Amino acid sequence: MNAKDGAALLVLSALWGGSFLFLRIAAPVLGPVALIEARVVIAGVVLLLYTLAARKKLDLRARWRQYLVIGIINSAIPFTLIATAELHLTAGLAAILNATAPLFGAVVAALWIKEALTANKVIGLLLGLLGVGVLVGWSPLPFSGVVVLSMAASLLGAAFYGLASVYTKVKARGASPLAVATCSQLGASLFLLPLTPVFPPEHVPTLPVLLAVVTLALCCTAVAYLLYFRLIANVGPTRALTVTFLTPIFGVLWGVVLLGETLTWSTLAGSAIILAGSGFVTGVLRIRQRKARALQKQQTREGQRV
Repeated sequence: MNAKDGAALLVLSALWGGSFLFLRIAAPVLGPVALIEARVVIAGVVLLLYTLAARKKLDLRARWRQYLVIGIINSAIPFTLIATAELHLTAGLAAILNATAPLFGAVVAALWIKEALTANKVIGLLLGLLGVGVLVGWSPLPFSGVVVLSMAASLLGAAFYGLASVYTKVKARGASPLAVATCSQLGASLFLLPLTPVFPPEHVPTLPVLLAVVTLALCCTAVAYLLYFRLIANVGPTRALTVTFLTPIFGVLWGVVLLGETLTWSTLAGSAIILAGSGFVTGVLRIRQRKARALQKQQTREGQRV
């Protein structure tokens, strides 16, 4: 990875980490549904204009069903769940819980497409459960049913990300990543549109809230998607996935610096354990198979001697 791609990775991580900050600012004012509708509409229109200017094909007639489903399970539902969770959770905690998405993806892949749960993935899943337990059990927030439900909503949002990753792999194979990003955001907006009058904004938005919404849509969604797909093209999907490990760091950083959120030892410990679990699941971290086989052979020999 050259310096330019490394810089793009850091910018992308900062943008996606910043999304939790802007959700925390705007969700209590606009409400989760209206906020996310604004986010996906603005992002979808901007991506559509970019796609048309670049003269890229959308294959809308052939793939509109897949785009709609991806928009619902990868944007509309998880975005809304996380925004709902951040009515009661800190931005940093929500960002850390979101890092469990690869863990859920591994489970969905095993159940749906029979992708093997290797020893490394099992280790990752166990670490992820332990990390979530640390965050829930030693949360800096006052323990209450609302906080527990908010954490569950955040984890459910991550689970939808995991489901969406497998669905996209199976159903949208060969589709242009830019077309998927553009049409899925527009599809998410269509899904949320009839719900918006049912859940109108809580308060009249102030200028800072409006700026947070625009930044969330333009920078943390539209621009971030373009950076992510460029990274995939330049360095490959595996290296691009390292954004999963940097995003929570920026999410916690922005929350501490800009919102005055408290950074506790349990937050650091839970975050480290979850990120380690995600590392094993995605293959960034692994126990070398050669060493494992050598150890197994050695144990077999010793057993035979006995």
